[in-house]
Formats: sequence, structure tokens, C-alpha cells
Amino acid sequence: MTSADQEQTVDDSIPAQPGLTPRQARRMRIAAASVLMVAVAVVLVVRLASRSSVLVVGVYGLALILCGVVIELSRRGRTRLGSWLLVAGLAAAVGADAFLIP
Repeated sequence: MTSADQEQTVDDSIPAQPGLTPRQARRMRIAAASVLMVAVAVVLVVRLASRSSVLVVGVYGLALILCGVVIELSRRGRTRLGSWLLVAGLAAAVGADAFLIP
């Protein structure tokens, strides 16, 4: 048995794992962060129409920056870190909107 045959046997015995490839995961995170960035911008405009406050601009401005950071992290291959940061940051923004902004 040659080494090529052994490599083929080893590769055939490893089951294919379901899920996304790293490239697909990066693209998915970039798309999700982009969609959320647009949604946050729309909410910012709506909130500014009803309440003109520096706190509103601060909270939603930080959420927009966070989405941009997540896009950059995803481009650099840090998809898990970007995902956790996106979830935690947007939860903090929603919490700040509910509890801090009158």
C-alpha cells in the first residue's frame, strides 16, 4: 500500500461534518451585521423624530459603530468573537434604550 492509498483511506474514513465553511460563516456574519446596521440606522431616525436627545444619538451611534466593528472582525476571520460582540452589544443597546432613554 502506497502513502497515497493510505491518505485516501484516511480521508474516506473521516465523515463529512455538516455546517458552514469558514468562508460562508464570514459572509453570513457580514450580511447579518450589515442588515442590523441598516435596521439600527432606521430606528435611530425614527427615535430622533420623536425625541431629539444626545443620549439617543449616543446609544444608537455606538450600536452602528459596533456593527461596523463586527463586519471588520468577520472580514479578518474572527466570526465567533464578532457574533458574541454583536449579540451582547445589541442587547446592551436595546437595554439602554428601554431603561436609560426617557
